[in-house]
Amino acid sequence: MALGLLRRRRSRSAPGAAPDLSLPLPAGAGAYGCEVVDPMGQPLGGAEVTVTALDSHRVAARGTTDPYGLFMAALPPGSYSVMVAAEGLTPARNNVDIAVGAALPPARVALLPARQLELPPPGTWLFDPPHTAIRFIAKHVGMAHVHGRFTRFTGGIRVAPDMGDSQVSVRIDAASITTGNRTRDNHLRSADFLDVERYPYIDFTSTRFAYRGGSRWTLNGTLTMHGTSRSVGLDTTYLGTVNGGYEQELRGAALAKAELHREDFTLNWRSMLARGIAVVGPTVQLELDVQAMYRTAETPTPPE
Repeated sequence: MALGLLRRRRSRSAPGAAPDLSLPLPAGAGAYGCEVVDPMGQPLGGAEVTVTALDSHRVAARGTTDPYGLFMAALPPGSYSVMVAAEGLTPARNNVDIAVGAALPPARVALLPARQLELPPPGTWLFDPPHTAIRFIAKHVGMAHVHGRFTRFTGGIRVAPDMGDSQVSVRIDAASITTGNRTRDNHLRSADFLDVERYPYIDFTSTRFAYRGGSRWTLNGTLTMHGTSRSVGLDTTYLGTVNGGYEQELRGAALAKAELHREDFTLNWRSMLARGIAVVGPTVQLELDVQAMYRTAETPTPPE
C-alpha cells in the first residue's frame, strides 16, 4: 500500500488552529493526518509515524513528520492503529477508522517526556578504569576510518541534589593514545599532533547538565587539548545504576558522545597535508563509555 507524498498548507485562521491539510485522494481511498507537538506544544519535526491495519497487522504507511510536525497518508478504508514516536519522548498510540473519500480532521498528537530513570544518589562517583572506555573514530585522509582509544585516565562525577548542578571532571594521559599501529601512535604523540611532551594531559571539566527528556542529557563543559580550551557539549545517555562488581558496590553507567573539530585545537591538518604528512580528517568522533562507583568512607578500593 502506498504512502502518499502530500501537499500541505496552513490555514489563515487564528494562531494555534489546526492546519488545513489537503490532498487529492486516489479512487476508493480515505486519508489520515496528524500534527505532532512536543511537551512544550511546539511542532515536532522528524517524529516517526507508523500506521498499521488492525485486521492484518500489516504496516499500511510509515514516515516522519515534516518541519511543521505534520504527517498525512492516503489509506484504503478500514481500521488502523497509529503510533507516533520520537527520541526521548513517550510514544503515543490511538486507533482510527478510515472511510472512502473522507479525510479526517488532522489529529493533534502531543508527546510527553519519557519516563526518567531514577537518578543516582548525590555524592562522589569515581570512574572505574577497567570498565570505562574513552574511544575515538577519525577518518584517515583517502583511507578507511581510524579507531583508537586512550588507556590511561582518571575522572569522576560529583552528583548534586539538583542534577543540573552536578559536575564532571576527566583527565586523560595524552601519551596513552593507541590505534593498534605503533608507528601511527608515535606520530600522533609527536609535535605534529598531540605534542604530548608539551601538553601531557587532555582535560574536560563540565559547566552544567541540561535535561533533554527520558534518559538523555547534554553535558556542557570545557575541553582543553593541545594547549587550547574550547566549549563542547556531550550528548549523554544515562544508563542507570546497579549493585555489582567488586564487593557489590553501587555503580552507575552513562554513554557520552561528541564531534570535535581538530582545527579548534590548533591541529592544522591543511598545513600537514601541504607538507606531505598523512593525517586523519578534520573531525573526530569522541565516545566515553563510563562506569562509575559510588564512593563512601566504607567503599573498598577495587583490585588492580
